Amino acid sequence: MIDSKKKHVLIYGDAFVDYIAEDQSNSTFTTFLGGATVNVAAGVSRLGAVSAFITVTGDDETSEFVRDELCKEGVDLSFAKLENDKRVSGVYVHLTEDNDRVFQRYVDETPTIQVEPADLSMEAFQDASILHICSGTMFQPTALQTTKEAVRLAKAAGIWLSFDANIRPLRWESEALCRETIMSFVGETDILKLTDDELFFLTETTTLEMGIKKLAHYQIPVILVTAGEMGTYAVIDGILTHVGVEPVVPVDTTGAGDAFIAGILRQIHLKGQPENRDEWIDYIAFGNKLGAICATKQGALSAMPRLEEIEK
Repeated sequence: MIDSKKKHVLIYGDAFVDYIAEDQSNSTFTTFLGGATVNVAAGVSRLGAVSAFITVTGDDETSEFVRDELCKEGVDLSFAKLENDKRVSGVYVHLTEDNDRVFQRYVDETPTIQVEPADLSMEAFQDASILHICSGTMFQPTALQTTKEAVRLAKAAGIWLSFDANIRPLRWESEALCRETIMSFVGETDILKLTDDELFFLTETTTLEMGIKKLAHYQIPVILVTAGEMGTYAVIDGILTHVGVEPVVPVDTTGAGDAFIAGILRQIHLKGQPENRDEWIDYIAFGNKLGAICATKQGALSAMPRLEEIEK
């Protein structure tokens, strides 16, 4: 059942600037507002649902650009933090011969300036239909504690937790620490979204079946394993289901997974939590379609689909 009192999808994470290669030579780059959680926040808003984004920005031109662009996207920044010395992080994204994206190098001048646990407002969680996080900031100690507090507040407010593994190995001291940290949140998660490669990494397995079997211990209600042109493998209440996707010619897969989960979150916010497998499959098919549309465009946030594209 839809709770009309819920005002927004709540998202916590870093604002990013993406420097995306203009072609496969990876020699020239175009600047985009980006970052997984930014893409999801904007993606949800573009689909006609309200998103509220908890993040931190500074007083420089790049931060002002980030805030302006998010406001243009209709993202609510009421719960965001302004810290003058903060400088927004950036990432250089290279393109492979198959137009897949590779995160090549990160730039982060002020890693210790983060949203802190005390900055979180209970009101943000009470007004939320669901909380969405990813692992993109968990390598930083303060951000890790803030993520833990956000999860605690979400549980106290009685809302679902959506967790995109979104693993970026270059940001971690070691693979072992990355794996251990991410897995520490899995038991609290209601919707776990990850790629097939991320499933293999986290579970230290080599097949979909083995990976899902290893995650069974955590009793996660819904696991969404995205597999590109193969669609999504969904584990709903322990049962594996494949949800296909209409094939497209990919131009740039950056942000496709973010568009996918934005679609899932939008459906939950506007239509309510699915009550059976068939409803879940409808939601996942909607997310698959969004991911496919995103992959046909250059960029990440700029490629997030709008509602009118789906309606066409």
